[in-house]
Amino acid sequence: MAPEILVVDDDRELRETMVEILSEAGFTVTAAASGEEALATLARQPFALVLIDMIMPGLSGQEVLPLLKRQAPRAKVIMITAFATVENAVEAMRRGADDYLTKPFKVDELLTAVRRTLEEARLRECGFSIDMDSTFSCLGNALRREILKLVAREQRIRFMDIARHLGIEDHTKMNFHLKLLRDAGLVGQDERKNYLLTPEGQRVIDCLGQLQQG
Repeated sequence: MAPEILVVDDDRELRETMVEILSEAGFTVTAAASGEEALATLARQPFALVLIDMIMPGLSGQEVLPLLKRQAPRAKVIMITAFATVENAVEAMRRGADDYLTKPFKVDELLTAVRRTLEEARLRECGFSIDMDSTFSCLGNALRREILKLVAREQRIRFMDIARHLGIEDHTKMNFHLKLLRDAGLVGQDERKNYLLTPEGQRVIDCLGQLQQG
């Protein structure tokens, strides 16, 4: 089932655009035009993620944030802010927001922030103790996700077979991506230099449902 996302923004055009982008990406999206409407919506149903504009008439995003966290403590929050209020957005993160986007943002920036925040929440729910920054660096690259999925599927696989399966002729590039996966603790090698998942790598695969966001 797709994660449920609540988009909160008084700018109708931006709100509808975000709903369209996220819906087309496979998420289940609900919209609210104000902080008050957002809190009423949260009272009726749970959401995995809330995207909320910092500056709105009535209750601002900053004012909604602590109320939202009390009402829905497991919901992740991405604050949306104008360029002039980046410092306030950073302060919002200290108060409980998980990330922020500055306007105007690109489609890829929105989707990356949403997927990263949701994946981090899923990893934390799985109880990971590995280096989160290194893990997300690996997960943020499409080729490294493909390598991880291939190693998971084959269980043990040699360097040249990875390159052949993925059609990669640049072996320096392959070495670079495999090194990052090793440094993140997601893959290792046996005595015959076969690549295999570490227990942490297997948990990532299991937790993220075969990395379907890739």
